[in-house]
Amino acid sequence: MSIAKALTIAGSDTSGGAGIQADLKTFQERDVYGMTVLTTIVTMDPNNQWHHGVHPVALPTVEAQLQTVLDGIGVDALKTGMLGSVELIELITHTLKGKGLQRIVVDPVMVCKGNDEALHPESTVALRELLVPIADVVTPNLFEAAQLANRLPIQTLEDMKEAAQIIHATGVKYVLIKGGAKLNHPQAVDLLYDGKAFELYESDKISTTYTHGAGCTYSAAIAAELAKGADVKEAVGTAKRFISAAIRHGFPLNGFVGPTRHSALRQFG
Repeated sequence: MSIAKALTIAGSDTSGGAGIQADLKTFQERDVYGMTVLTTIVTMDPNNQWHHGVHPVALPTVEAQLQTVLDGIGVDALKTGMLGSVELIELITHTLKGKGLQRIVVDPVMVCKGNDEALHPESTVALRELLVPIADVVTPNLFEAAQLANRLPIQTLEDMKEAAQIIHATGVKYVLIKGGAKLNHPQAVDLLYDGKAFELYESDKISTTYTHGAGCTYSAAIAAELAKGADVKEAVGTAKRFISAAIRHGFPLNGFVGPTRHSALRQFG
């Protein structure tokens, strides 16, 4: 029997709730074979309010990992997550374009300080100009969408639509902006735009702080469904159900963080 293969190019979350760990758990739950290219190792200090330490992987090591998977095995779909430098974004973009790969999901992870400042604004520009244009789907949250669209913070559904149009103009095929529970809207709403029409994916808002890794999990679920042959709208619909269940059954990991539960849809429906 053959099994669809998906690749995640992302950082490692040592606590296990986000990053490559979340992606691999999601791939397993969605019945695809998961592979990794590790870009960064993120650690947390339990003696300093869970302060994050970011430890980049050397570019030649990233390149060797890409060669292992893309030349040695092959993929049916892939996703990107934390890419912490312009040089890394350039390497990933050049490699993916050179291989002519399809079914690319870009989760434009932006570590930010406060609500309105990107930690590495030069990486945001590189994402916007290099990687996003070659993607099939880009999956920004509200902050990331505003950064990619180079506009003021997104507060309404109309703001989401305007940002989606700006981002789509870069060349990406589909823009999925995740409004979640933060948008001023009765339900947790995500907006998909293909350049012609807007489609809403809505679910009940869930009152919880246990959402660590939700964005990684959502984009990984989309990539998994694309790997199995689903079209983008079908993949997003399945992924929305998957992440909604995972958030609904999130749990506290320690006194600092609570992740989503990747097995929730299978276990609880």
